[in-house]
Amino acid sequence: MRTKGGEFLIKDTSIEYIFTLNELNEEQLMMINSVKEFMDKEVWTNKTRFEHKDYGFTVEIMEKLAEMGLLSVAVPEEYGGLGMDFITTLLICDYVSGCTGSLATAFGAHTGIGTLPILLYGNNAQKEKYLPKLATGEWFGAYCLTEPNAGSDANSGKTKAVLTDDGTQYEITGQKMWISNAGFAEIFIVFARIEDDPNITGFIIEKSQVKGMTFGEEEDKLGIKSSSTRQVFFDKVKIPAGNLLGERNKGFKIAMNALNVGRIKLAVGCLDAQRRTITEAVKYANTRIQFKVPISSFGAIQQKIAEMATNCFVGEAGTYRTGKDINETIEELKKSGLSHQDAELKGVEEYAIEAALLKVFCSEAIQHCTDEGIQIFGGMGFSKDALMESAWRDARITRIYEGTNEINRLLSVSMMIKKALKGELDLLKPAKAVGEELMGIPDFSLPEFPNPLDEEKHLIVRLKKLGLMLAGKAVETYGMNMVRHQEIILALANIMIQIYMAESAVLVAKKNNDPYEIAMAQANLYTAVEIIITESKTAIISMCEGDVQKMMLMGLKRFTKYYNFPNIIKLKRKIAQKIIDENQYNF
Repeated sequence: MRTKGGEFLIKDTSIEYIFTLNELNEEQLMMINSVKEFMDKEVWTNKTRFEHKDYGFTVEIMEKLAEMGLLSVAVPEEYGGLGMDFITTLLICDYVSGCTGSLATAFGAHTGIGTLPILLYGNNAQKEKYLPKLATGEWFGAYCLTEPNAGSDANSGKTKAVLTDDGTQYEITGQKMWISNAGFAEIFIVFARIEDDPNITGFIIEKSQVKGMTFGEEEDKLGIKSSSTRQVFFDKVKIPAGNLLGERNKGFKIAMNALNVGRIKLAVGCLDAQRRTITEAVKYANTRIQFKVPISSFGAIQQKIAEMATNCFVGEAGTYRTGKDINETIEELKKSGLSHQDAELKGVEEYAIEAALLKVFCSEAIQHCTDEGIQIFGGMGFSKDALMESAWRDARITRIYEGTNEINRLLSVSMMIKKALKGELDLLKPAKAVGEELMGIPDFSLPEFPNPLDEEKHLIVRLKKLGLMLAGKAVETYGMNMVRHQEIILALANIMIQIYMAESAVLVAKKNNDPYEIAMAQANLYTAVEIIITESKTAIISMCEGDVQKMMLMGLKRFTKYYNFPNIIKLKRKIAQKIIDENQYNF
């Protein structure tokens, strides 16, 4: 049976419930090939234009994507879209986002947070009016949430919405900042507070139909140079009362659910950028001669290539695993009688924990990948004449978008605990069972591992026990005051990330039975265990003293034990050699 959101920590997932890119259908493969061909021809060859604030070129490419139907993939057919499933929407986002962060941002902002709030929360009239034009690119969308004093604390925004005396209009006054697509969007999803409501409310604004809406200059940013990013000012902007989105006082929920979708889309949007970065790095390493040999023959370079490739493979495994879970949940909910709108809302919300974990892992993987890409290029990597420095600058924003990585780490743990307290996730019984196991006599028998990755699967089961042990102790120690101990929460989040991603990689590699994927799954798990040991030890010695501390440190050693250590250097050389021989990332 498929695991529900957050259950990965307490249940095993069978390989049959794992989705791999080897299972794509013919239509999906055709779409990917079409997107790749377009990106290579129209975007990759013009990559330097995006580094010179050519906002018009970004719009031009967006219009061409619209002509291909790629802006409408997630929009139901009844509103002029293609009505594709969730996996397909991830695939398109993956391959559209790989060439430049400027286009990735414009595409993601329009198809995600610029369109989805209307699709998921709009009434029939709003969906019929706005979705067809957003789907075809006749109108582009933007999302206005952040304010100068309301970033991570999004619900503290000061923008006001006042209902006119006759009750027919809302008058909006305030300021928003860091608004993607602001320079060319027509439809703005704007969040404002009505009177003294505890929560913000969502509104739809058509730029061409209002007065009092002005814009700051384009922001001069570190990266994503040709992504239009401006401040937006509202001075008594009047809109019809019917443009209120969803329900009054429920805008924060709209904002958070839009970000849940945005997080997994951001994760998948980091993948093809890694594939392209690895390919460019290995091409350079194969042609750069030092000491009379290509630098790709050096172990130090091979280690970098292997780690870059492994992180990309692991990110892909985790992202499409969650994507399948969301997709199947949506389909099941629709079959039970829910509308597409409600089914997608509940399906994505169910896996909000996993989406947060994926966002963190993939955004940090792309930053590491581009940084190592610069290192492989050496001095040339630091030059604007090479592709690496722009890729590194574009990657940096991903750790801030859709909630900073610190916020996502904190959220993932708090959501897990809230689910447990609501009875939606049974964490207490498994955590108690782990405690009882620690008090018992350990099993000293040596298990047999006849098949590839058998030991890795066995180790992941024990890592989950460790995660439960630590989570249970944290709740027991701090209770409702746990929010004041962010360092412990961050450590727990890092452990959860490593467990989920390592399990995803092992399951995909085992299902595909590919020797190089198996090598990457093994290499990744070794790294994951080392991270988990460090984070766990920090948490244990910070939470506990005396005999309890000794017992938990004993549990840490037991649950992270390898019976047969993998030869990590041999594994990494094997992974790197395949990429070097093929002169590209090709997993």
